[in-house]
Amino acid sequence: MIRTLLVTTALAFMATGPALAAEPIVGDWRTASGATAEIAPCGGSFCVTLMTGKHAGKRIGNLAGAGGSYSGEITDPESDKTYSGSGSVQGNSLKMKGCILKVLCKSQTWTRL
Repeated sequence: MIRTLLVTTALAFMATGPALAAEPIVGDWRTASGATAEIAPCGGSFCVTLMTGKHAGKRIGNLAGAGGSYSGEITDPESDKTYSGSGSVQGNSLKMKGCILKVLCKSQTWTRL
């Protein structure tokens, strides 16, 4: 009986644990162009995929990190060029930044949906 209770309690904790530990970047975001992007865990990082707009279904980023600060690669869907990228989450805003040689950078702010 006690063993069953311990197993049940452990399973309940495991089921709710990941939801409590979700990264701030995970979710749906409105991009600067008005499209919707989904950011979801994939492998050991977070994949950025456009869900609406002209490039719907296209994966445009791969970021790693935790706690609101992320880095990796960002692809401009119009030119199909990939840049060093970063993202930082503050509340319902995600500042995305792509750079060439860490000197020429372009930023945009996305809003959580």
